[in-house]
Amino acid sequence: MRSGWRIAVFLIIVIALSQGYPRHVFAIEEMAARSAITEWSILWSESKMIPDHVPAQGEGWMENSAQTYEPFKPYGKPSIWIQMKIPEINSASPGLLIDKLQGKQVAVYADHVKIYESTRTYNYELNYILLPLHKELLGKDLHIWLETPKDHVNVEGKIFVGEYHDLLNRFVKSNMADIILGSAFIFIAMSMMICAFFLNRKYVYAVLSLSFVILSVGILIFTYSPFLYTIFNEYGNLYTLLYDCSLFVFMPSIILFFEIIFGSGWRGIIRTVRKIQIAYSLFCVLLMLVNQWTSNQWFDVYYFFSVQVMGIAIAIQFLLLIGSSLYYAVKGNKDAVIFNAGFAVFAMISLGELLQYIISRGSYNLFLWKWGVVSFIIALVIILGRHFANNHKQILQYSKELEMFNNELQRSEKMEIISELAASVAHEVRNPLQVTRGFLQLLTGKAQTAERQYLELALVELDRASGIITDFLTFAKPEVGKDTVLSVSEEFKHIEGILGPLAHLQGGKITVDIPENIMIRGNSSKFKQAFINIVKNSIEALGEEGKVHIRCYRQQNQVFIHVVDNGEGMGPEVLARLGEPYFSNKTKGTGLGLMVTFRIIEAMDGDIYFTSKQGVGTDAVITLPAAGE
Repeated sequence: MRSGWRIAVFLIIVIALSQGYPRHVFAIEEMAARSAITEWSILWSESKMIPDHVPAQGEGWMENSAQTYEPFKPYGKPSIWIQMKIPEINSASPGLLIDKLQGKQVAVYADHVKIYESTRTYNYELNYILLPLHKELLGKDLHIWLETPKDHVNVEGKIFVGEYHDLLNRFVKSNMADIILGSAFIFIAMSMMICAFFLNRKYVYAVLSLSFVILSVGILIFTYSPFLYTIFNEYGNLYTLLYDCSLFVFMPSIILFFEIIFGSGWRGIIRTVRKIQIAYSLFCVLLMLVNQWTSNQWFDVYYFFSVQVMGIAIAIQFLLLIGSSLYYAVKGNKDAVIFNAGFAVFAMISLGELLQYIISRGSYNLFLWKWGVVSFIIALVIILGRHFANNHKQILQYSKELEMFNNELQRSEKMEIISELAASVAHEVRNPLQVTRGFLQLLTGKAQTAERQYLELALVELDRASGIITDFLTFAKPEVGKDTVLSVSEEFKHIEGILGPLAHLQGGKITVDIPENIMIRGNSSKFKQAFINIVKNSIEALGEEGKVHIRCYRQQNQVFIHVVDNGEGMGPEVLARLGEPYFSNKTKGTGLGLMVTFRIIEAMDGDIYFTSKQGVGTDAVITLPAAGE
């Protein structure tokens, strides 16, 4: 979780740095704005190749400006001329910056002399043109010729004349955000991929899928920047291929990440869409290779499937993912809420731009999407961090449960050993005790009065030893006896009759609240033995005006029996050790009584636990299976 937040903070810092020196940029903007060319004339042309000279000034020229509509091309006119005056400025080294000019082929003429030309064979028509100018060209005519297959000509930026170095700074800094942001995403993605090789297999797919999402987004931002096509124009075809491949990787990766985090969706729709998208992306890659192999002869087919159809497919998948994430968010999934927050910004901006791109038939320049995707990537990184944190918590929980099971297993093994030892010793000791008791009874009848007192005391102690042995045998074999259907109410009437006098001697009383119709299965004598031990302990803990209240109720297939007293109570350290062999908080107690009780309840497929507070009292809760109807 912490690593996710660190990456998110790193991205926010990168975004802030990518804006770079705002005051300086604004200062250049103001300077350049004073020399911006906002009015020009246009002339439609039939030429499909870059002309060697500019047309003569005459009929056919139309006035146009940055504030007017984008002119649609007449039929059979694939290119256009744009004519304007170069403003006169006071500069030692003037320059010309043409900002955001759409065209496959572009040529620039100053004072009827060609000073720049560019022909692009790849699908990227956005041009940034930065040229130095001679002083003598200031005040002269400037002609721009451009050719584009689009239905209309788009001069969406501005044309500036000013100090060349200032214009160069403006051009570099206006594109620096794309370069820094794209590079940061690529760096983060590569780092995550390297780390993925050292992760548990459980996390590899989540990390790799998010890595491919971030990598593809980084390449999309980096290769869509006009900076590369202006400075390194010779590699333009490579940039467009990387851009398309990243787009083909992006959607399957993001759907896979969504599936790993949230599941396959209703009837596996997310998994199905992912498989379809992977197949379609491979199909587009195949078309791309065929188009490259045939030198763009299949460009129209490739453009239709990779741009128009892909754009519609992406829009549909965006709607599916945001709908699914809203469903999970309503269900209370916190990761879905985070996903929604980032994805909503990204999806809405991207959908708007995709629709604008489709409506404008490809002439719209996508630029807002990169800022929407930043928030989305940050959300994905946070979700992955939470995913790791939750898995870590589960591992810790499983470790605690495993430790508890190991302790329980060790306890069971110890109890089994004690049970076998107790049964063996009890059988071996009981017979000599019975023989000894018989001889003592014979001697009691013949003894004198003084001697009889000692013999009777010896018999009492022998009976106590026999009771302990009986407890040992019950602990060792609590299942001994025949199970029958028992009425809980009837059983407790007998228990109340046995222990009522003891409660009166302690200055307390027993109250019983048990319905007549509650039945369980078990052995009557063992049941009484277990609850006599529990109730007897409660009575012995009473003070003056003490009370033991026994109540019983049934919930579904379970019978709940509460033995509640208002005695001295117990602390947490005593509660934790109840039922341990030979543990007792009584002066003369052996701990065998409660230990036997635990074994009897356990043999009846029941459970027993205690809640207690010192000075308040104790509540013993016993749950047993209800007898079948």
